[in-house]
Amino acid sequence: MPQPRGAAVSADDFGLDGPRGPVFEGVGFTAEAGSLIALTGPSGSGRTCALLALTGRMKAGRGHAKVAGHPLPKRLAAVRRISALGPVPGVNDLDPALTVTEQLRERVLLQRRFDGPLRSLMRSRRERAAASRARLEQALETAGLDLDALPKGGRTAVRDLGRLEELRLSVALALLGEPRLLGVDDVDLKLSEAEREAAWEMLRAVAATGTTVLAVCSEPPQDGDAVVVRTRTDAARASHDGAPGEGTKDAGETGEAETEKEGAADALAEASRA
Repeated sequence: MPQPRGAAVSADDFGLDGPRGPVFEGVGFTAEAGSLIALTGPSGSGRTCALLALTGRMKAGRGHAKVAGHPLPKRLAAVRRISALGPVPGVNDLDPALTVTEQLRERVLLQRRFDGPLRSLMRSRRERAAASRARLEQALETAGLDLDALPKGGRTAVRDLGRLEELRLSVALALLGEPRLLGVDDVDLKLSEAEREAAWEMLRAVAATGTTVLAVCSEPPQDGDAVVVRTRTDAARASHDGAPGEGTKDAGETGEAETEKEGAADALAEASRA
């Protein structure tokens, strides 16, 4: 299977305003195609919304960005067509009742039906099935998901997967579409130190195939191989809005976290069209 060509990504003073003020702002960076981009910052600093905006799922209102030459927020649909999302809670959650095999089969069928090029319809059914198998095997290998190593093999229910295995499954599903840009939320959430390193190794493997990876995290990888992009911190928000009085900081931080959750929920309609 030919390796996908990654998307160069850049941003200049990129930002989004919400009902309580800036959700994120001042994001600026340049990353070449095939880069691993670590989008980091504390919870509530707009990381998920920035991820959705840079993958064409939310419309930013400040500054500019480009993905594979497509300007944002002007060309949202074009960016959605060349990007895919790994796990983003509240946007594309896995079905916990399905088994791993059922989840993969469903995505393969949807991919074959709606996202395949028109010329593929000229192939025989056997050729299309063989191409789908090859794509699935490549996605599983790149994501490092070994079905035989799961408790019940492919019959393991999604709800019974560990956090790292669930992350691998979500990435494998996204890679079936051969995206030029892959967005992954909360890479290091609820993972041990060893599991975090395994997760970053997986994303490096994805980037090595040529796909640009944009990954939200609390802490960037330590080896310095990622393009690190930091979202606006709570301290910066306090400076922007004026120093809070005694006892008001926690309420402000809670409000910012709620704003990000609401923004992610608002992206559902856009994400469903990707």
